[in-house]
Parts: sequence; structure tokens; C-alpha cells
Amino acid sequence: MIVVADASPLHYLVLTGEIEVLFALYGDVIVPSVVLAELSHTNAPPPVARWAAAPPSWVKVRPVTVAAPKLTQLDAGEAAAIALAQSFPDSLLLIDETLGRSEAKRLGIATIGTIGILRLGAERHLVDLEPALNRLLQTNFRVSRAMVDETIRRHKSQIKPANPFTVADLDAPSKKED
Repeated sequence: MIVVADASPLHYLVLTGEIEVLFALYGDVIVPSVVLAELSHTNAPPPVARWAAAPPSWVKVRPVTVAAPKLTQLDAGEAAAIALAQSFPDSLLLIDETLGRSEAKRLGIATIGTIGILRLGAERHLVDLEPALNRLLQTNFRVSRAMVDETIRRHKSQIKPANPFTVADLDAPSKKED
């Protein structure tokens, strides 16, 4: 699967200290050059700008030309990320903004946002979800506390015990082969 990223998930995963979960989940991530430029902007938080100035080797930066008139209603990074994702069959687009996600879905592109990435990372034991979401709340990411609490509640209800054995299993006599 080809994974393409818009700026927002990269921005917030850097700020929460969870950016490496992308490599663990997906391997390489393709980023339009305009998205990397957005992350390097003078208004970007210093950790994000530093990350964008020297992205890890699993980030593959690609130039993109946006020709679709429908995408011009989006910001340049969103439009480029959608156009790039559209060029790969069965790609996954990392994007948070509602309008961009709606347009991607209309075009048949699968999407996942920052919270979804963190949840998936937690399901695979790569992220400690509650602290990561609490760090996300300390940024300017737009999400309600109620949604974060619901995400944590759902995750906790799906957690399976790490050790499937019970105390009774430990007390059971072991079988010896003769």
C-alpha cells in the first residue's frame, strides 16, 4: 500500500513525539514537496520545522502538479496530497481537514487522520494512546475533550490481556513425555 501524507498528521505526530509510528505502521510515506514546505514555514513550531528540514529516510518527497479544478478549493498541501494519492491505486491518505477528507473520499481515496493513526498505533502496541492524546490536546489540534475521552474509552474496551494464561493454568500439572 502506498501512503501519502498531508501536513497536519505529520505536524501533530511530531509535536506529540509519535512521528515514528508512521514508519512502524506503513514503512515509507510519500510527502508532496509543497507539504514539506508548509511544515518548514517560519510560522511552524520549531520541532516541526526541524523535522521538516531533515526528514527521516522513510519520508519520500515528491513534486506534484495539481490539475483537478475541484481541488483548487483546498489549500495547496491538501490538493497536492490528494492528487498524489489519486495517482496510486489503493493508496492511503493521511489527512485531518474535513473538506480535504471529504474530497478524498469522494474520489475513492482511503483516509486516516492523526487520531486514527494514534489509535492504530495503540492497537499494535506502538503507542501509549492516552498520554499521546493528552499531548495532542496540548497543541492547537482541533478536537473536543469528549471525543478524546470516547476514543480512549473505546480503545480500553478493545484491549486484550497481554498474557492469555490464568493463574489456574499455572497451577495445572504439566504433561511429561516419556
